[in-house]
Amino acid sequence: MKLLHVDASILGDHSTSRQLSAAIIKRLTTVNPAAEVIRYDLAAEPIGHLTGAEFHAFRGMEPQDQAAKENATRNAMALDDFFAANVIVIGAPMYNFSLPSQLKAWLDRLAVAGKTFRYTSAGVEGLTKGKRVIVASSRGGFYGVGQPAAVLDHQETYLKGFFGFLGITDITFIRAEGLAVSPESQKIAVAAAVAEVEKLAA
Repeated sequence: MKLLHVDASILGDHSTSRQLSAAIIKRLTTVNPAAEVIRYDLAAEPIGHLTGAEFHAFRGMEPQDQAAKENATRNAMALDDFFAANVIVIGAPMYNFSLPSQLKAWLDRLAVAGKTFRYTSAGVEGLTKGKRVIVASSRGGFYGVGQPAAVLDHQETYLKGFFGFLGITDITFIRAEGLAVSPESQKIAVAAAVAEVEKLAA
């Protein structure tokens, strides 16, 4: 089994999503001791915004300068690591109702027509079926179903839609929300999320 561990929080050791994604990896490697882990820290090593040259490289155009060639090589590696993984674990905090731009930049390298999805006469077909995605989701407020602010959730809804577009339907969210409401709310939310991590099956 290969695990792809991706973190995007800019908060380092103060990050709840990082704490939870690390706990998920620990859980999965405990029940699968032979698992190989591939690590991406998008805050420590940001990929950067997708450029026109990179987009054209996805479509088969040869990069024209050294920087573009290096970016194309890096993007191909990111896509290869994604394809190789059986399980993708993502630390995804909510920033301003959506995702960190660092995480969005990585996702932009995965959505490649003809490789991870394709358009057909019957509609879109995702080409990365059979993978499992586990998202460590952290939120300062409450945005779950039934909450007054649920309509502002463009974090979990985006990730579910994005990976579903690529053909992945096995998506689990380990959520800690209400983290900024009070210290007590934070403590309760993190404890509940960690308890959910311990229930994850192999």
